[in-house]
Amino acid sequence: MTENSQRSNQLTVALSLPLTPIAIAFTNELPDGIAKFDSVVPAGCSFWEKASSGCFATTSQDHQNCSIGIHTHNLSNAPASQSEELKTALEAMIGLDYVRESEIAEIPTMEQAHEYVIYGPLSDFPLEPNAVLLFAEARQGLTLSEAISRVDANLPPAMGRPACAVIPQVIKQNQAAMSLGCCGARAYLKSLTDSVALWALPGSKLSEYCDQIEVLANANKTLTTLHRQRGEAINAGESPTMTQSLEKLMG
Repeated sequence: MTENSQRSNQLTVALSLPLTPIAIAFTNELPDGIAKFDSVVPAGCSFWEKASSGCFATTSQDHQNCSIGIHTHNLSNAPASQSEELKTALEAMIGLDYVRESEIAEIPTMEQAHEYVIYGPLSDFPLEPNAVLLFAEARQGLTLSEAISRVDANLPPAMGRPACAVIPQVIKQNQAAMSLGCCGARAYLKSLTDSVALWALPGSKLSEYCDQIEVLANANKTLTTLHRQRGEAINAGESPTMTQSLEKLMG
């Protein structure tokens, strides 16, 4: 079992994830054995869902319907129409007061341009990922926030639009972040339901996150049982001490 496979299994089991962890890597060379993407998607975030089924490589041409995604990912050789498409999209958002002109420069983007973005399930990913993306519900997010805070010594930021900006954010800052998605991502991705948020982890610290997620998932499971037992006892008219509750839990 590879390191990536071990970490994927660790995350999936600890968090009971509905969708396999997705790995993302930026490169200027096409890795051996990875096929180029051969279809059309409405937006770059669509690749996250498709990556659960296998590894593939994308270029700016594959992202051509998503001028904002090309911008946040700083992809090389962008289509000639990208600049005008991005301008039109941003002007429409500014007109709706969805984005303000002063906020555009604050949207995270990759510092260096790359030709390829590689996507795939972490379990089968042949490269060291730059970022790992998780689709998690609120209960899973509780464990994630606790583990990330322990590793990063900081509370993870909760980001909004655009959803794709969470990838350059975690790579540049080398700290994890949550994304609440954006209306586009929530329109394009079936897995991004109303109860789900996105969590991105920088690949450079993946093993640390995984180990702490496993520890805190187990701790949360044990403490949940403790609190349920205490609630049942107190609602039944009992007044257990914490020592008594712990003894019942361990017995």
